[in-house]
Amino acid sequence: MKDNTLLLSVELEKNDDGYLAKIPGIQGAFAEGDTIEDAIFNCVDVTKLIFQYRKERNENLGFNEINFTKSSRLAFTIPIGI
Repeated sequence: MKDNTLLLSVELEKNDDGYLAKIPGIQGAFAEGDTIEDAIFNCVDVTKLIFQYRKERNENLGFNEINFTKSSRLAFTIPIGI
């Protein structure tokens, strides 16, 4: 398990083929999916690749990292289509 965690906002919108998720402020951090869940998870995967690339190049991630431990708790809201 990784100790550092980034808290990011995700924007969602419906499009002709399903849904589009994007992370504001990160160029290239967007993805589509047939469902809301697919779009979010695809966008998270793309964002991880962007951050991995930036770390390898010693570039600033541009976001604050938090140390996430076993005693940490995180609450969030996620839309689930029913």
